Amino acid sequence: MAEYFDDLETRDPAAREAAWFAALPAAVAGALRAPGWRAHLGAIDPATITTPEALARLPVLRKADLPELQRQTPPFGGLIADPPNSFGHLFTSPGPIFEPEGHGPDPWGAARGFFAAGFRPGDIVLNTFSYHLTPGGLAADAGARAAGCAVIPGGPGNTEQQLDLVAVYRPSGYVGTPDFLNILLEAAERRGQNISCFRKALVSAAAFPRSLRDRFSARGIAAYEAYGTADVGFIAFETEAREGMVVNEDMIVEIVRPGTGDPVPDGEPGEVVVTMLDPRHPVIRLAVGDLSAFLPGRSPCGRTNRRIRGWMGRADQTAKVRGMFVRPEQVADTIRRHPGILRARLVVTREGETDAMTLRAETASADPDLARALAATMQSVTKLRGEVELVAPGALPKDGKVIVDERPVS
Repeated sequence: MAEYFDDLETRDPAAREAAWFAALPAAVAGALRAPGWRAHLGAIDPATITTPEALARLPVLRKADLPELQRQTPPFGGLIADPPNSFGHLFTSPGPIFEPEGHGPDPWGAARGFFAAGFRPGDIVLNTFSYHLTPGGLAADAGARAAGCAVIPGGPGNTEQQLDLVAVYRPSGYVGTPDFLNILLEAAERRGQNISCFRKALVSAAAFPRSLRDRFSARGIAAYEAYGTADVGFIAFETEAREGMVVNEDMIVEIVRPGTGDPVPDGEPGEVVVTMLDPRHPVIRLAVGDLSAFLPGRSPCGRTNRRIRGWMGRADQTAKVRGMFVRPEQVADTIRRHPGILRARLVVTREGETDAMTLRAETASADPDLARALAATMQSVTKLRGEVELVAPGALPKDGKVIVDERPVS
């Protein structure tokens, strides 16, 4: 039995990076066909975007900004040059965000995740992601079929009817949220139904704690996790090594400091930024709003692409202070104006009945003039007064958090 989906998964990392950046200029040129991307990227020459450093100089596009862009220029915010009728399926996700389906038999890049989770030709898969309006169901459906599996389009809910289908078709695999797989197992136990046909599962879109993983394993189900979004499809997936998630082959992933487009050092949490290389549906530095971190080294499974720790929370750390929203971008703008600041964290608290905020800033200098200048810049940027505390380099936790809200929950 083949160990890998194809040879791309084990190629030399230098060859992979060379292939990415050879294809990137065409993707950028494809983006510039669309007026939204032209306005966002500005006057750039696609032929010069051939290195990680050149890519990192391009502005990020925040997923949180897509609803307003699409409201102004429906349906896709001016970010896709081709008309809607040139795509196979058209979706909407909460936001609302409108998304077209990509091209090819596996437009969401899901097949590699299924293969890494042990799915093979001849498996029957119960797909419990929704087929209604959102792309999850059809994305998983296409990926499973690209991996050679037959698919039961179950969708979410209808537990008793799904168990009836399981009794007839005896699927060996499950795809959906881990919570719903647990619901199916408990419902089958209550009705005395044997569903030991399930031997493998690919789960996503919800937390997958160790307790659930162990529960599935005790029932003979090897469950693996995948991470993705409706905008770009499968970003990364677990393998049999179970050491982080291997990044998918068809995209460039960066981890950047929240509120900026600046890549963070390996191992440090930051926001996931994705670039897709399809000139017909390009995505250039989309900040998806999730936190993760790169893991060092290669996966013991033999796949050579980079690994991330998986989903580590949301990067959108906006806090409302004294009636005003304070955003990570404002913290980044504040410290950018003071070259001696290495990193910073804004801590929001309560003092009596009043919101208070303190900017803790790493610097090699304890100059009180610097603290006063930082406080003045923070007030200028946020329109709010706050304190500044200068701390030694390395004093702040490396957890990807730029704004921490420590106010008690009433």
